[in-house]
Amino acid sequence: MDVLIIMILSSISLGAFFLIFFLISLYSGQFDDYESPGIRILIDDFEKN
Repeated sequence: MDVLIIMILSSISLGAFFLIFFLISLYSGQFDDYESPGIRILIDDFEKN
């Protein structure tokens, strides 16, 4: 029973760590991409059947 409590607490703390890491990278502008929309129009889609 003690192992179950340890596993639950470790999974919650690991999830909280990754959530905090994601939010920090989101607010610091890690996922801002201004170049791809301009280049995406130049890529041809030849795979349509």
